[in-house]
Amino acid sequence: MPPMGGMRDSLPPVLVKAVPDDSATNVRSNRITLEFNEYVQLQNLQQQLVVTPVPAVQPIIESKLKVVTIRLKDSLKPNTTYAISLGNALQDINENNEVNNFTYVFSTGPVIDSGKVSGRILMAENGKADSTLVVVLHSNLSDTALQKVRPPYFARVNKEGFFSLRFIAPGTYNIFGLRDQDGGLKFDSPSEMIAFLDRPVTISGTGDPVKLYAYTEKDTSSKTYQPVVPKVSKDKNDRRLRYQNNLENGSLDILRPLQLKFENRPSRFDTAKLILTDTLFKRIPGARLTLDTHTATIQADWVAGQQYILLLGKGLADDSLGNGILRNDTRSFAAKREEDYGSLSIRIANFDTSRRPMLLFFTGDQVSRTLRLNSSRIKIPRILPGEYELRVLLDTNGNGIWDPGEYRRRIQPEIVIPRKQRLNIRANWDNEVEIDLQEVINQG
Repeated sequence: MPPMGGMRDSLPPVLVKAVPDDSATNVRSNRITLEFNEYVQLQNLQQQLVVTPVPAVQPIIESKLKVVTIRLKDSLKPNTTYAISLGNALQDINENNEVNNFTYVFSTGPVIDSGKVSGRILMAENGKADSTLVVVLHSNLSDTALQKVRPPYFARVNKEGFFSLRFIAPGTYNIFGLRDQDGGLKFDSPSEMIAFLDRPVTISGTGDPVKLYAYTEKDTSSKTYQPVVPKVSKDKNDRRLRYQNNLENGSLDILRPLQLKFENRPSRFDTAKLILTDTLFKRIPGARLTLDTHTATIQADWVAGQQYILLLGKGLADDSLGNGILRNDTRSFAAKREEDYGSLSIRIANFDTSRRPMLLFFTGDQVSRTLRLNSSRIKIPRILPGEYELRVLLDTNGNGIWDPGEYRRRIQPEIVIPRKQRLNIRANWDNEVEIDLQEVINQG
């Protein structure tokens, strides 16, 4: 019988020799060789390579058999500690076992700089991490350095948003986070995500962790409204103006208005041909119709469990392409019943209004409800059943919406912090939840 293969190799490569030695001082050579105990390869190196101080020209790094060769293209600066991190790019050939965050260090001076700073970047708008961000340190403290000067130090963040920069020369630095789309390590486009610390930090050893909140500055350019419409294949002779409504299985959530979203923006709309009635075709008193680009919105004092009819008359609307409502149409629907909803009692521990907290209810990526926390006990009589993610918005300016920051004016973004535990609402049930406001803020 054939020989058994033995146990699978699960160990990453081990460095057995480095020239110059790892952590060597008074180095003058621009060529580094690293020898390992097995054959190695480099995978996705350019996406993981970090060299500090940041060179003008990236080094050439190659692997052959058991040896990795690094050729530095820049002239070495005196009394400077260099760190070359390969991230997880270094692997063995047979089993692809990675060397986790392999870093080689040397100094052209008599000592290895030991400064360190660590922390976390979260996205201010949702409190989540983004592994595409990088952290940069600027020793140039001018206001325009971030736009004009490449920083001496940078690091990538992990999938939880944590970062660590080591082997930093003692000094005072500004700390920023960036989504560096072009690899220039500069904030050179208002569409790029940015985070900044309000004050410079002095690095002489290991300091306290820092926390940054990233945001994209407001886009003041006009945006084209893109409606959510059904994807349909349309015959060229089909002149119907298609639309969809927000009914769910023929029922309407009474906490929301009735909406019709048109495939194309109507260029003409006859409001007299859109009528809301009861089942005897009597108009519902107080019903209000508003138009906004592609959407017709009907608001009324909906009665739970009541049946309604929406009449759409021929010629109700036309678009600029000549499509229109070509025939009379009738939509029957019922308002949801009281038992289709649950109620929710919210108790707030460590209640504090000084930061103007708001509670945001998320279903998927959409906000389904917002609630100003102005009391330690809040009762919501009707809420749709389902699972919700709760987030707390610290609404600093009290305008009821999340606002990004502005680096030029040194305005930090407002912070949204997700609550770890999700909320499950049962229909026809008195649901309860307790939220420790300070605990949620601390975890952000």
